[in-house]
Amino acid sequence: MENSAVHRSADVLLADGSTAHLRQIRPEDAPAIVDFHSRMSDRTRYLRYFSPYPRIPERDLQRFVNVDHRDREAFVTVDADGRITAVGRYERLGPDSPDAEVAFVVEDALQGRGIGSVLLEHLAEAARENGLTRFVAEVLPENGGMLRVFGDSGFQVQRQYADGVVHLDFPIAPTEKSREVQESREHLTEARSIARLLAPRGIAIYGASASGQGIGAAMLGNLRDGGYSGAIVPVHRTADRVAGLPAYPSAALAGVPIDLALIAVPAEAVPEAGTDAARAGAGGVVVVSAGFGETGPEGAAQQRRLVEEARAAGLRVIGPSSFGIANTDPGVRLNATLSPRLPKAGRVGFFAQSGALGVALLAEADRRGLGLSSFVSAGNRADVSGNDLLQFWRDDPGTDVVLLYLETFGNPRKFARLARRMSRVKPVVAVASATRPPGLAGDAPGPDANAVTALFARSGVIRVDTVQELFDVGMILAHQPLPSGRRVAVVGNSSALAQLAVVACRAAGLTVAEGYPRDVSPLATAHDLADALADAAVDPGVDALVVVFAPPVPGQHADEDADFAAALASVALAGEKPTVATMVFGQVPPRVPTYPSVEEAVRALARVVNYADWLRRPPGVMPALSGVDPVAAETAGDSTGLLNAYGIPVVPSTVSRSADEAVLAADELGYPVALKAAGGGLRHRIDLGAVRLALGDEDDVRVAYRELSAAFGPDVLVQTMVPPGVACRIEVVEDPAFGPVVGFGLGGVASELLGDLAWRAAPLTDRAAEALVDEPRAAPLLHGYRGSTPVDRAGLIDLLLRVGRIADEHPRVRSLTLNPVLARPDGYSVLHAAAEFGDAGVRPDTGPRRLRSA
Repeated sequence: MENSAVHRSADVLLADGSTAHLRQIRPEDAPAIVDFHSRMSDRTRYLRYFSPYPRIPERDLQRFVNVDHRDREAFVTVDADGRITAVGRYERLGPDSPDAEVAFVVEDALQGRGIGSVLLEHLAEAARENGLTRFVAEVLPENGGMLRVFGDSGFQVQRQYADGVVHLDFPIAPTEKSREVQESREHLTEARSIARLLAPRGIAIYGASASGQGIGAAMLGNLRDGGYSGAIVPVHRTADRVAGLPAYPSAALAGVPIDLALIAVPAEAVPEAGTDAARAGAGGVVVVSAGFGETGPEGAAQQRRLVEEARAAGLRVIGPSSFGIANTDPGVRLNATLSPRLPKAGRVGFFAQSGALGVALLAEADRRGLGLSSFVSAGNRADVSGNDLLQFWRDDPGTDVVLLYLETFGNPRKFARLARRMSRVKPVVAVASATRPPGLAGDAPGPDANAVTALFARSGVIRVDTVQELFDVGMILAHQPLPSGRRVAVVGNSSALAQLAVVACRAAGLTVAEGYPRDVSPLATAHDLADALADAAVDPGVDALVVVFAPPVPGQHADEDADFAAALASVALAGEKPTVATMVFGQVPPRVPTYPSVEEAVRALARVVNYADWLRRPPGVMPALSGVDPVAAETAGDSTGLLNAYGIPVVPSTVSRSADEAVLAADELGYPVALKAAGGGLRHRIDLGAVRLALGDEDDVRVAYRELSAAFGPDVLVQTMVPPGVACRIEVVEDPAFGPVVGFGLGGVASELLGDLAWRAAPLTDRAAEALVDEPRAAPLLHGYRGSTPVDRAGLIDLLLRVGRIADEHPRVRSLTLNPVLARPDGYSVLHAAAEFGDAGVRPDTGPRRLRSA
């Protein structure tokens, strides 16, 4: 029961962006339930119990707080003081009934904040885990709020009015609509929680000294000098004024709305500051203080306690070890960072996990003239992460481009999901590790660095290797249009630089447009350059421009720097085709992406071209799959049962450890059979070279067994023989950047040595599955290579869709291998499958809405 209680507790976000803690009810909650009941209005009690019900009889009270967490379950939400603020419960309608009655009630002051919807999601998940399939409820017609909770849930709710009561009835299995509703609410609540922090009405500052020394005082000064439009409240135990502003021992005493707190006190004093901020009505805190998770186990435990207490108090936490946050909106002018100077206002949102790099990142953005809309440094990322900012920036009208500096992924599956959606409306550029730590998914190989980069690209994210490249690409996206194709015009006054650009374009997969490069010669004037650029800008065979320019012959023209820069800017900023430049001298035109080398310019342009290509491709759909049994899949104990539940048959086989066992297995399976060395166990790849055929009788089986066991060991697999085909393999692993990913390639040692495996993030769309089949270098063997008969491509696509759905819907599947799969013109045969199962809780982006663990 203890593990169940841990599994069914969560920190959740409410409709206004505040947080709450949800957990199972406990017997010791009896006094808190009585107190909760006493705080209800007469109307709320009547709507819940259909009677005045002024007090809870002892018998009812004990039944309320004592549940078995199977046939009867109850969840409560609690605030920072431990008070119960809402209760939701279900009760099975009979010992073996698949139906349960559900009901909940929310404290009057908190109604309308989405607590009922969150309770319903968690109750439905718990009920499904306990074998229930349907909820019923009775609601008074005048209880419009409760009727909306059920009606807006996404479940297929049936209503019937009888005897003055609305009777509701609905299955609780997740539907496409219920998932959409859940993800939409998740998006709105996370976006609102960040919006309140980036546009606060008032800010409390903890740790600003009266002497003007220290980090807190520096942040206060930056905030005030930046022209912040709201109230600034220094909190100090003894001082009456700090930096010329009235100071208070508690933020609540200032008498102004407080939405955000900046905390720069010693680590041990941070929780007290957070509690005070919550009492003043704050929605979140930025913890600049260090001394938490980065210091070791003790600091990590202190960090967990900080986040748990903050969430119970309704607060989001940015940090600890944060460099701060900023919003350049003229109506806000928020510089709550340790940098005295912010980049100019612009339309680029910037998230940095590292606090230590904050100064350098903001300084580089300022040097390049890259205007920011908002900036968040997450530090230890104990609570607020890049995923939260993606949710906010997706709808932020002031942000057109998103830059991410990521060191790790707290919730990779959610990142992949959000990034795919975000990249369809706004480009996302990320510095992120392409390496995959070993041991994440058993013996499964997983994508290598190049494959991870490709996974980012296929999710629409422009992955770069360095901070320098982050800004290189960001400058194009911030100031230039997206290209309509891959054809590049190279224009300049240096044939040597132009040839370098041509080589760089071809190496990056770009096409040099016909008639280019165009050299205007070192003696060309600024007017000559402008004419050449204008011609390229209107050339229908050109999609983008690369301008290369070396110093002109000295003394040929007056004020060469300004003239040539103006010529470049006149085209680059007025045209509909992106332009990048390498100018090895003089003045750089503002807002024109200019780079110190040709290779850097082309590399940045190529990344943008690839993104534009991805954007033009339709996203694909996830088709309905027939023959899927979700209940059987949930209870399957091995790979064969799991695959069968998704309509994927596995060829029958038996492991034998002696010749006699092999003969018995062959008799049961029926001749002809194939014997295969199982190697070091069924989790390992079966070598197709270690196979012997037994076509007709017992003697064939004994001979085959002796040969295999002598060479490879006693474990021999006896399997029904199937027609030959092209050997393929399919892998599912859990990747640290994308969660579950599906790999496909052809079998054989050569393909394995070459790493010839294509990867896509789960779940797979129809287009992703098609691309997987066609992408491996050996894929021509599937499509009629040198006159051979093509295999059933549609069958392989269907197989991949089913495997992708398993990866998406079953977090307990840590890895899955189908190897070999024999593809034939008339279908396929899965000869061997192996799965590694784990705790379903390892994937945080499944089930009802919850914030990731602190």
